[in-house]
Amino acid sequence: MNIDVKAVHFTLRDDSREYLDKKIAHIHNAENMIVDLLVTLTKDKDFSAEATVNFRWGVSVHIKEHDFELNPAVDKMMNKLEQKITKEKEKVKEKR
Repeated sequence: MNIDVKAVHFTLRDDSREYLDKKIAHIHNAENMIVDLLVTLTKDKDFSAEATVNFRWGVSVHIKEHDFELNPAVDKMMNKLEQKITKEKEKVKEKR
């Protein structure tokens, strides 16, 4: 699984990066199904956390969340991401 993290309009501190890495580690059970995980963190008036996941079978999922703080935005994004990954896993199991 290739992981690419970008910070736009601000510098991502080491502790924030570690927090994000810890959250990404929670989806380790889906690593063999995911080709790319692209995370973009943007700061305008508030923080925006976006993730794009490219699955092995060609499906792509995009998630976007906003919050006034970075960590809650990351939490919301990762919760939705885990739900989407679970849903995709179930779809693939049903097709078999």
